[in-house]
This record gives sequence, C-alpha cells and structure tokens, in this order.
Amino acid sequence: MYPLVRELADDGIPVAVTCRVLKIARQPYYRWLECPVTESELVEAYRANALFDAHREDPEFGYRLLADEAAFEHGQQMADRTAWRICRDNEWWCVFGKPRRGAGKRPGPAVHDDLVERVFRADRPNRLWLTDISEHWTREGKLYICAVKDVYSNRIVGYSIDSRMKSRLAVAAVNNAVAMRRAAGDDVAGCVVHSDRGSQFVSRKLRRALAAHDLVGSMGRVASAGDNAAMESFFSLLQRNVLDRQPWATREDLRIAMVTWIERTYHRRRRQARLGRLTPVEFETIMTTPATQAA
Repeated sequence: MYPLVRELADDGIPVAVTCRVLKIARQPYYRWLECPVTESELVEAYRANALFDAHREDPEFGYRLLADEAAFEHGQQMADRTAWRICRDNEWWCVFGKPRRGAGKRPGPAVHDDLVERVFRADRPNRLWLTDISEHWTREGKLYICAVKDVYSNRIVGYSIDSRMKSRLAVAAVNNAVAMRRAAGDDVAGCVVHSDRGSQFVSRKLRRALAAHDLVGSMGRVASAGDNAAMESFFSLLQRNVLDRQPWATREDLRIAMVTWIERTYHRRRRQARLGRLTPVEFETIMTTPATQAA
C-alpha cells in the first residue's frame, strides 16, 4: 500500500489526502519511506535466493534438502519450516512422481535366518549390508539394478546393472561391494548381508559368493517389506529422482542416469538427518578417519 502512496505523491496528490482516503497513518508511511526494505525482508530475500539456486540445480530435492544446500553452499541458515514456507509461497516443488509398484515373483524358501529383525543400525562400517533389486522399463525393455547399502553410513557400497534379473545380478553387486571395501583397506569378514526372499538371493551362486567372502546371510519374512525397509527407502528415492523423471529410450541412457545420481547426488550431495546433515561420503570420511588413526 505504501508504494501506492508514493506513486500518488509523485503525481502531485498530497500524502495527507491519500492516507486519509486509504485510512492509514502517515507516520508509518514516512518510516517506510526512509527504509523501504526491512532487515527481516532482506534476510528473507537472501534465503529465497539461496533456495532458488539449490532448486534450479537439483529440482528433485525437497524443502529439507534445499534448506541443507542453502546452509552449506550459500551460508543461509534457516529452519526446515522456514524453507517449506518459502518454497510453498514460490511454488518450488520437487519433481517427484508416485513410485510404481509391480507384482513380484513368489518368494523362495528362506536359506538364512533373520539376523536383523528390523534393527537397521551399525556402530561401524561393514557390519550390516542391505541388498535388494529394482527394475524399470525403457523402450528397449526392462533394466534391473541390484544395490548393496552399508547401514552405518547409508552408502551404496556396490551395485550391478543388467538387462536380465538373474542370480548373477546379485552376485555381481556383492562382489563389487567387497572389492570396493577391500580396495579401501577394510575388512568385510563377518559382515551380515540382509535381503528379502527373492529367487536371486536364495540361489546357490549367491550363497557360494557369501561364503567365499566370509559374509553372513540374513533374510526377512515372506510378504513383509518392513523387514528390509531401509533398503526399500533407497529404491524409493531412486524411483522418484531418476526412474520416473522421464521416459527412457535406451537401457544405456537409464544406466548412466542411475550411476550419475548415485555417485554424484546421493553419495556427495544428499545430506541426511540421520548422519547429522552429512552426506554418506562425508560421514564415512569424518567418522572412520579417527578410528583408522587410533588403530
């Protein structure tokens, strides 16, 4: 309203007349004239600018992750609720679609006991790994990914992508996880590898691979997704952030998109509340270095 008073004053209409007609006091108008932008409005503008920059760079981020990016990349600290309000007012929505649920195959018989029992916690790396398989259509046909996640840091320590969902898909993912951890000098012996009862995870090939690496198998119950919920949450993110973002022409296009998102965004940019607002790579670097030096 005050800008209107100023515009009318520039046109020659006295401020007193305008304020009387609009039923507002003159003193607040003169205070506003001396300082049109308040300190709180300036802070709000800086915060909005930081959130917009983060949203433009990663439109799949929700308001909590945008708040993290604004704080760590632009120095604009704010509460999650403040970030939500600014994003709501400016209609900066994350480009998510609902995850698609397809009918799965009948689960196979359990070959391992459930050693996790929905307690998805670990006090150090390579104590508990979770694994599962996801799929998505391209115009060339389906593409499958099997990933292995370390519960300690939520890092994807190994994954395998193939056009067929055979036991070798799970075996390759576990082998890649072991190779990556051993290349970093880690001992994986005794690590529990938890999965559902999919046919790939009850196969003899995977059991031999677990035994060869001195890993311990664990399996959830039949028709109980909660028994591997921590792994399902990762695939839900992958579904919304990559798989459902667009139609995929080729398997290679989708493969590159998945690898890029895992290595660039999930590992190095997506800060997680459980990790103290650190990314999985940052968390492992900070938390494991003191232990290594002590050893």
